[in-house]
Amino acid sequence: MSIGAFVGSAAVSRVLAQGKRVRLRTFTRADMACLSEWADSAFVDAMVGSDFLYQYKHLYHRRNELFLDLLLRDGSQLNALIIPIRGSGAPVGFVRLFNINLLHGYAFLEIVIADPHSLRHGWGVEAGRLMVLYALESLGIRRIEAKAYAYNRLSQNALLRNGFKLEGALRQACFYNNQYWDILVYGLLKDEMEEQRKKHSVSLFSADGAEL
Repeated sequence: MSIGAFVGSAAVSRVLAQGKRVRLRTFTRADMACLSEWADSAFVDAMVGSDFLYQYKHLYHRRNELFLDLLLRDGSQLNALIIPIRGSGAPVGFVRLFNINLLHGYAFLEIVIADPHSLRHGWGVEAGRLMVLYALESLGIRRIEAKAYAYNRLSQNALLRNGFKLEGALRQACFYNNQYWDILVYGLLKDEMEEQRKKHSVSLFSADGAEL
């Protein structure tokens, strides 16, 4: 099935998955203000260096309608906001699959918690898990790759808690705080995703809203 069947519309969001702490829902036009704020965040840039936000800010020059159209139509990526179940309903960040290859069954994962005050609640860990399991059940993904800066222990721990294995390092591939750091490469395979599915109670939803 194509990614387009899952992403919803510019006006109405759709819940992709829900766990104990957070739910994942698709972007709408009203959410673009959050992207603009996150794209200017020095904290997000230091912790993640998101190519997604870089494209929004520097390639699409914050042209919200054009960028949202990309989110809804690009079959190589699937993007969702992270919404804590308890709270105001405001997003605390986003999680995304990108460079999705349905033929070979692989994709790349990025998790962004955009507010430093939202760290250490387990929201990023669960959001990553939900997206991984959604990729397994709905898209048939059999391998997911993710990267983390060597100085970002929180991102590394989030990946390890979701079953990812350290596979290697891009040596001195980033510059932060006046020194060069490695970018660590993690991978997760289908049988490891299935182990996570057995361990955790999550709800995943199809394009018509039915639970998978």
